[in-house]
Amino acid sequence: MSERTYRAIADPTRRAILDRLRQGPANANALAGNFVTSRPAISKHLRILRESGLVIDKPSGRERIYHLNAAPLGEVFGWLGDYRTFWQSSLDQLKRNLEEET
Repeated sequence: MSERTYRAIADPTRRAILDRLRQGPANANALAGNFVTSRPAISKHLRILRESGLVIDKPSGRERIYHLNAAPLGEVFGWLGDYRTFWQSSLDQLKRNLEEET
C-alpha cells in the first residue's frame, strides 16, 4: 500500500479537493475559491495530491489545470474491502447469536 495515498486522503481539505475534481478539471484559483484557507495552503495540498498520483496537472497557457486520477484509490478500496468482509462476518455472527437467544 502506498503511504502517500493514505497521507493524501487523511486530510479533509485534500478530500474536498478530490471531491471537487470529480466534477471536472479546474485551475488552482477555482479550487482555492471553494475554501477559506489561503491560496498557498491550497497549493501545498495540490502538491501532496500530485505527489500521491491522485491529481495530475497539465499546463494550459500560463496556468495549470488539475485533473482527478482516481486509480491510486483502488488500492484503498481493496484494503477497505477486507474490513468490509470482516465486519459483515461479525454482523452475521451477531445476528445468529441474537436469534439463538430468542
